[in-house]
Amino acid sequence: MCGIVGYIGHRDAYPIIIKGLHRLEYRGYDSAGISLYNDGLKVYKKSGKVSALENFAKDLPVAGTIGMGHTRWATHGAPSDRNSHPHASNNRKLTIIHNGIIENYATIKETLLAKGHVFKSDTDTEVLIHLVEDIATATGIDLKEAVRIALNKVVGAYAIVIMSEDDPNLLIAARKGSPMVIGVGEGEYFIASDATPIVEYTKNVIYLNDNEIAYITREELLIKNIDNTIQIPYIQELDLKLDMLEKGGYDHFMLKEIYEQPRSIRDCLRGRIYPQQGKVQLGGIKEYAEKLRNLDRIIIVACGTSWHAGLVGEYLIEEYARVPVEVEYASEFRYRNPIITEKDLVIAISQSGETADTMAALELAKEKGATIFGVCNVVGASIPRITHAGVYTHAGPEIGVASTKAFTSQVTVLTLIAFYIAQQRGTITQSKLIEYLTELDGIPALVEKSLKTNDRVKEIAEKFKDSRNCLFLGRGSSFPVALEGALKLKEISYIHAEGYPAAEMKHGPIALIDAEMPVVFIATKHSSYEKVISNIQEVKARGGRVIAIVTEGDTDVKEMADYVIEIPQTGEAFVPLLATIPLQLLSYHIAVMRGCNVDQPRNLAKSVTVE
Repeated sequence: MCGIVGYIGHRDAYPIIIKGLHRLEYRGYDSAGISLYNDGLKVYKKSGKVSALENFAKDLPVAGTIGMGHTRWATHGAPSDRNSHPHASNNRKLTIIHNGIIENYATIKETLLAKGHVFKSDTDTEVLIHLVEDIATATGIDLKEAVRIALNKVVGAYAIVIMSEDDPNLLIAARKGSPMVIGVGEGEYFIASDATPIVEYTKNVIYLNDNEIAYITREELLIKNIDNTIQIPYIQELDLKLDMLEKGGYDHFMLKEIYEQPRSIRDCLRGRIYPQQGKVQLGGIKEYAEKLRNLDRIIIVACGTSWHAGLVGEYLIEEYARVPVEVEYASEFRYRNPIITEKDLVIAISQSGETADTMAALELAKEKGATIFGVCNVVGASIPRITHAGVYTHAGPEIGVASTKAFTSQVTVLTLIAFYIAQQRGTITQSKLIEYLTELDGIPALVEKSLKTNDRVKEIAEKFKDSRNCLFLGRGSSFPVALEGALKLKEISYIHAEGYPAAEMKHGPIALIDAEMPVVFIATKHSSYEKVISNIQEVKARGGRVIAIVTEGDTDVKEMADYVIEIPQTGEAFVPLLATIPLQLLSYHIAVMRGCNVDQPRNLAKSVTVE
């Protein structure tokens, strides 16, 4: 969950690396560092954000046309100057940056300590670069081969870049389980954890595959696998615009991304629904239509916000396609010997397409013969490459660590999948499909209308910004929305919040209700409306303060609730796409009022690429 940037070419490396680190800071912001070559290796690193490193290095020599940088999310070793990357080898002639975890580092470290190596940090990364040096020294082989042998000896996940004082025209990059992309320019190459630092300089990129090592000079790029076989790189063109990576006048990326949701949902639907014909077309899974007609079961695996989207998908798929669905935490799924057969479909949901737990769950499902689909946002990511088929969400880059448009885009894709499977299995009539798709086609406009609740939400946020706890309740497909609302609040404002099915309140959480406990209800006029009204009355009878998300024009809930936020009328299937919007805004405004770092909340990183 760290950010990596590297450059070799004819330009000054430092400005490219620093700008790249700022772009990648959402991947980790415990510390940052750079390594440059200019009459020897120069290493500067600092605990804290990239701006702290920039300030530290402002009066230091930073010239050079080859270099690399790193922004860290700590795994081994607390955030500190000494644990910041890059790390040097024992003789200080090699430096490394690393995203991932070396699981057998302790055993390797013991061996190296016995040989007289002295370590300057508590990290697993430093052990790896010492191992590379030790192999090269002991055998007399060159650095390229020493790196390959070292990577065959380590267990775990990594994306690494290595520089050498003795070979200042070489960068070595490698990956296994952690993402890495190489940008191809004219007489120059760029390396990064994702494409965001690269798009400014080139549109041509190569996504390294697992167990591949890239040897990069100004003149050429050579890729081999870990068994030393030359690989033919596949160069593809980035579909990414630079303005997507800027705040565009908004105070925070999160707010910008909340307001981008009408567009991101519309982009997700474009070319996939034909309301007048009552037809859903998903080219990414078209060749599996026969498989979808004969499914026994669907298993959705995901983490965090993506898991909440999966829960919405469960309601929709079971309701319309009539296929049993199980939604699993990817982090637990792989460790409980799950029963999977060839008649199962496993759908992995991940914004980044690099979530380590989700990838591991997919590998397990694949081994057991299941068909695996991916739902993700990042073209060229690992999950789309290891799945049999899938659907991209087309949300565009999401820089804010707390997912917003990723969630609604995932829910939109799952809605499409539900209708597509229903279409294949004949569990929905053509007239109903025309009705639903016509309504779905109008959802982006209704999301736009939901965003107009912002001023009202801001007023409510002012009332509850000092709360210590909060409860979110919903029924049916609004229960996952309650979970997501609670997650957003605790992620960025650090207020303890829990989401529950509204009916479950009486089985424990009702004991917490008092005048200090705000309770947020999703109380739209649908199948469980009367039941939710009863739950609101139960909270009010115990002195609780109620915030209700209601259908526009509702008067019944308005009489009971302390605060009401109205969203447009829509069918029950599409309520999650609208009800989520004011909850995102509520979390955002409370966090801003509390002085929290909205885009980079403490202890979190955007892409969880380690277990």
